[in-house]
Amino acid sequence: MTLLTFIIPVRHQDNARDWTQLCAKLTQTMASIANQSLMDWQGIVVANEGADLPSLPAGFRAVRVDFPPNDMHELGRQGHDAFYEAFRADKGRRVLKGMLAARDSRYFMIVDDDDFVSSRITSFIAKNDGANGWFIEKGYVWSDGGSLLLGHDGFNKLCGTSLIIRSDLYELPATFEDASLDWIKQSLGSHIFITDALRDRGSPLDALPFRGAVYRVGHAGSHSQAGGILSSYFLNRKALRHPRSLLSNLVKLRPLNRAVRAEFFGV
Repeated sequence: MTLLTFIIPVRHQDNARDWTQLCAKLTQTMASIANQSLMDWQGIVVANEGADLPSLPAGFRAVRVDFPPNDMHELGRQGHDAFYEAFRADKGRRVLKGMLAARDSRYFMIVDDDDFVSSRITSFIAKNDGANGWFIEKGYVWSDGGSLLLGHDGFNKLCGTSLIIRSDLYELPATFEDASLDWIKQSLGSHIFITDALRDRGSPLDALPFRGAVYRVGHAGSHSQAGGILSSYFLNRKALRHPRSLLSNLVKLRPLNRAVRAEFFGV
């Protein structure tokens, strides 16, 4: 039994604005995962048949699916609710396929295809095996290509790469066809709902006691279309109207130094 499986759902290639750039960022995400200090892990990349994936590092394998493109992948006239429902269904189906291919894993962590994770995660789980799991309450936000990171509290409400959950708590179906679409969207297609659902079931998650992931923002391929650190946290009207928050964010800035690169970027 593998201790931890990282699941990376990759959108349909027709939904990518720039497939070459997506693959470049996916390669960096896989390098981050492959840098775990304890090797009791595996990585699964879920991608469509025909998608030209980059070379997978040792410990990774691809699970191929034949789902159609998401017609509402981009926010348009359909409105926010329809947009998010379509996104959760598409992502959740891909995650489920990955989990069913690794159902003997002790824990699962869903990782967006452009984010980074701490090299300490697998070793921490090994020391705390049996726990329900963890949410990453503290992480970093990083503007793609920038030289600074911003420490972010409440990270699990901002970024999808923020949950580590013991596999049995998902109550996976026997087959893909046995899963309801509502369950797929709520449990696997979004990071927003499952923490509260597990708490209500008597299986609460704990906060990971260190900054566990980096949310990459400010690049053209980002599905969230989140702006960079400067525009989102400093150079906007909201920040300027609340100088205490502005000063608090300034204190949380950290240089992208050798230690950070070693822990999160695998370089």
